[in-house]
Amino acid sequence: MHELEQLGRLIVSQRKEWGEILSGFETRNKYIVFDDAGREVYLAFEEGGSLLIRWWLRALRPFEIVLLTPDRQPVLRIHRPFRFYFHQVQVRDAAGRPLGTIRRRFSVLRRRYDVLDDQGRVVYELFGPLVHPWTFEIRRDEDVFGRITKRWSGLGKEVFTDADNFGVEWPEDWPVTIKALLLGAVFLIDFVHFENTGND
Repeated sequence: MHELEQLGRLIVSQRKEWGEILSGFETRNKYIVFDDAGREVYLAFEEGGSLLIRWWLRALRPFEIVLLTPDRQPVLRIHRPFRFYFHQVQVRDAAGRPLGTIRRRFSVLRRRYDVLDDQGRVVYELFGPLVHPWTFEIRRDEDVFGRITKRWSGLGKEVFTDADNFGVEWPEDWPVTIKALLLGAVFLIDFVHFENTGND
C-alpha cells in the first residue's frame, strides 16, 4: 500500500464492456485507479459471485473486490456482505489483515457512513450533503478533511452506460491505512448510490 503514501488525490474509473453496454446485463465490475497525474496506481475487479445473484440482487449483491498494482501484485481486498439497508464493506490488506470497515448509518434524508478502524472505533464520517447529491465529505465532528465525488463521465458514458468516475481527496500525510479504507468506501458508494438508477 506504499503507493498511497504521498498521494492526496485519486481517480477511480469504472470500465464497462460493450456486451454489457448493449445488453444491459450486469457483469462483474472493473475499475482503474489513477493518481492526479493520470498514472495507473491500481487495477480493481469484482471477484466471484454467481450470474443469478448479479441478475437478481443487482446493486444489492455481496461482492469481493481485489485491488492489484499494475504488475498484478495484490494490495487490498474489499468484502461486502449482503445487507438490505445497513450496507458495509470490510477492507483487508493483501495478507488478509483487517484495516477497518465502512458502515452505513441510519438517516432519513442524508447519506451517512461511519469509517471504523481495525478495532471498530469510528475515526471519520462520510457525509452526503442534501444539496450536493454526488459528494460525500470526509468529516470528523464538523471539520471536513476531504471528499469523495462522483465526476461527470462524458455524455456518451452517462447516456449509454452506468459507468462511473469518482475523485477522492484527503490530506497527503494521512496514514496509508486510512487512505486504503476511504478508497474501499468509493466502491461501496458506487454500488449503493450509483450502480442502478434510483437505487438510493
